[in-house]
Amino acid sequence: MSDAAALKGSGLPVTIVNACLRDGRGGSPTAVLDETALSDTERCAVPVLAGTSHAAFVSVRGSGHDGTDVSLRFFTATGELPACGHGTVAALAVLAERGAGKKCEATIRTRERVFTGRAARVNTRFTANFDPGLVDLRAPAAGEHGPVLHALGLIMETLASGACIASLGRPRLLVPVSTRSALADLAPDFDRLRDACDRLGLLGCYVYCLPAADGRIAARMFAPSIGVPEDIANANSTACLAAYLAREGMADISVDMGDALGTPSTIAAAGWQSEAGPLVRVGGAAAIARVVRL
Repeated sequence: MSDAAALKGSGLPVTIVNACLRDGRGGSPTAVLDETALSDTERCAVPVLAGTSHAAFVSVRGSGHDGTDVSLRFFTATGELPACGHGTVAALAVLAERGAGKKCEATIRTRERVFTGRAARVNTRFTANFDPGLVDLRAPAAGEHGPVLHALGLIMETLASGACIASLGRPRLLVPVSTRSALADLAPDFDRLRDACDRLGLLGCYVYCLPAADGRIAARMFAPSIGVPEDIANANSTACLAAYLAREGMADISVDMGDALGTPSTIAAAGWQSEAGPLVRVGGAAAIARVVRL
């Protein structure tokens, strides 16, 4: 019996949160559930059964005057991730919904990092943001990103300068293109893209159009190596972009994603330079859609 079949009918409660809404609609459906005694392969079955790309497992370690102490684990159908930005937004929304007040602040512990997150109820929805820590940025080595660009089907006329490898736990390639239409026209070869990312040790590729003067940007995140050919919303990659653009003097950005999938999302981020390196705050709006039982 498969792990998905074993879980189906278990009655395990899962909260579906639409994370990173745009103007109150869309957002990335994310499964959020309390930490439970499941194997890692069973955890991978949760997003499959819930109909989401990701699942966030929440363990509340304690609460005090400094806020809630929470551990988070994130899974896709193919395995565990060290971090998930929209999963963090979704988990914070659930914590705020459970709390007695309109706001919550939490110390978030993931597999590799400890950082602060916060959420507030606004009518029937929630706003959430977090400070994921230092972002590692570097230029691609010679020949390092060529296979990814070929798999994306990018033509040189639409490619802008400034490709970057950025990491908040796992490296991903940030690729700028000149226009929104060039972004919308992308039709990656996902088998080739997965092979290229696997060879290079990349989580995936985040393609974005050059920002407007007001910081508005459109982006698409392709991550077939983790079982997500295209992500509706990717907050951690947006955080990486904010850190990169902060070096260019742009402090605040608002990134639209999900349009190619018919599910609009928006992520807001602000980056700044510290003595230790680039830092960022990232988040979005969220709505609790429903509770399902597997």
